[in-house]
Amino acid sequence: MIALNDISYEFGGNYLYRNANWHIKPKERIGLVGNNGTGKTTLLRLITGEYELREGTISKTKTLKVGYLHQEMSETAVDLTITEVAMQAFSSVIEAEEEMNAIYKRMETEEVTEELLDRLGHLQEEFERNNGYQIRSLTEEILEGLGFKTSDLSRPLKEFSGGWRMRVILARMLLEQPDLLMLDEPTNHLDLPSIEWLENYLQTYQGTVIVVSHDKFFLNKMVTKIVEVTNQKLYVWDGNYDFFLKAKLERDDLQQRQYENQQQYIKEQEKFISRFRAKASKATAVQSRVKMLDKLEKVDVVESDGPKVNLRFSISKESGKIVMDLDNITKHFGDNHILTNTSGQIIRKDKIALIGANGKGKSTLLRIIANTEKFSGERKEGYNVITSFFAQHQLQALHLENEVLQELTEHGSGLTESELRNVLGCFLFAGDDVFKPIKVLSGGEKSRVALAKTLVEKANFLLLDEPTNHLDIQSIEVLIQALQQYEGSFVLVSHDRYFVSEVATKIWWIEDEMIREYPGTYQEFLYWKESQDAQKKSQPVVAKKVEKPVKNPVKMDADKKRQQQLRKLEQKIENLEQQVKDITETIQTIEHDLTKPEVTGDRQQLLELSNQHQIQTDRKTELSEKMDQLIEQLMELEE
Repeated sequence: MIALNDISYEFGGNYLYRNANWHIKPKERIGLVGNNGTGKTTLLRLITGEYELREGTISKTKTLKVGYLHQEMSETAVDLTITEVAMQAFSSVIEAEEEMNAIYKRMETEEVTEELLDRLGHLQEEFERNNGYQIRSLTEEILEGLGFKTSDLSRPLKEFSGGWRMRVILARMLLEQPDLLMLDEPTNHLDLPSIEWLENYLQTYQGTVIVVSHDKFFLNKMVTKIVEVTNQKLYVWDGNYDFFLKAKLERDDLQQRQYENQQQYIKEQEKFISRFRAKASKATAVQSRVKMLDKLEKVDVVESDGPKVNLRFSISKESGKIVMDLDNITKHFGDNHILTNTSGQIIRKDKIALIGANGKGKSTLLRIIANTEKFSGERKEGYNVITSFFAQHQLQALHLENEVLQELTEHGSGLTESELRNVLGCFLFAGDDVFKPIKVLSGGEKSRVALAKTLVEKANFLLLDEPTNHLDIQSIEVLIQALQQYEGSFVLVSHDRYFVSEVATKIWWIEDEMIREYPGTYQEFLYWKESQDAQKKSQPVVAKKVEKPVKNPVKMDADKKRQQQLRKLEQKIENLEQQVKDITETIQTIEHDLTKPEVTGDRQQLLELSNQHQIQTDRKTELSEKMDQLIEQLMELEE
């Protein structure tokens, strides 16, 4: 269908590909992967002809129809309804229908000629052959599959945001049924139900599909082949993304061993050449080995796939046990009821993912928690809570005249320049990129700067709205690692199921205008949800509401005493936690001292430090056991 033969392409003085090859076959479902900047999007634009190839050839079938969805698509027909825009996929069918209607009108007033009847018959045949009577219902089905409500279908495109407009263009492209469908980060603008719908749709798509995506779940479910862009080459792997990772690791291990063996062999030959170069009796042997080394096909060293960084986001102080209390929260936008008399509680070290379809109020609830959205009800922030909020509107808080590194330095995180450059490297700002003025950055780059600022604030409570949207797979892995080790609490909104499954220990969603909670991981939530759905017909089960029970006035005195006891226990636990923290720091200092050369060489000093280490470790164990006992008492009182 398409053959890329020995293609080379230079951009900005660097080769993205050099003598690379790829044969794209019919009905393949391909995931195109590679580090940020390796040229995935450029490759798609070379295939469409948008970019001109400098070296090599790209051969295509003459009748090949290509559809390409990318992140910078614009749409001019904003006054048309979204149904009309999507139905532009059937322009020839619509033109046939319009001509048929014009002929019907003429037949009411004009003499019906044989020529006119022939033309009408031809048009009717074409209309029926192209399922003309079904195109509107098919268009509405795909638009609704991508998340639009039935009431939205007659609204003009200009009333929708950029993300929703992108969905309309995707719908039109799916309706066009191109032989080759290329999608660049299609899940960025979709919510979970729409992503699942698209996965199912693409699995039975009759053409070839190429997808660039950072969503591992999407790649695993949708693709059957991976094409990796790395080291200026294109490597093809059969299987989904998980299989690719495993096979790539095995290949890299083998290649590294081959490289090391070859390097050892080269050293031995060079040693022989150096030793006997001056001896006439060995001249032939020396020249033979020199020629052999010149002709030797070198094994490349295995290059890293990105920053392997142990990135930790520290907190300046620990919050109280209750981070946030939401009581009888109500939020309406006119007649659109988002939340009604609902309640929820966030506990210290909660790692909550707020999931669900767009329009259900996830971002609204996040803003209520951040206290940046008006609402009815009561919001109580806990003791010592320091909040840091990342959302798209945070981009307005960036100082456009600052350079990227300067923006983080002035933010007052207390990190060194080296540490800040390390953080920025994880969010795709490498080398001199950190000196770019913020005003020249793209929207996605500004978003990454704002995310980096949020994470270095040393806050103990993070609110993150779609933090992975502008990150590549490697950067998402770094963020996952950091959030897994994060000692504070967070609530995040994300449609990236892999990301959610790796970091969340509790799931929230909004249903029937109420906050619902599942106290477990995303995988456990999915299993629970499937079992609940299976039981609905015979025995409907209502998910747990995160609401406080209405108190009986008769029990108020007992509750007051209980609350006093709870506060005393919480205070004792916090004191013990601080002591444990202090002792931990002391132990870390001792462990650092034990590695110093002047200590390891002094037996007396080494013995004293080892004794101190044991004393502090025993004390930490004692305090931890005491704290566990108090926590058990606290849990009994809370029941």
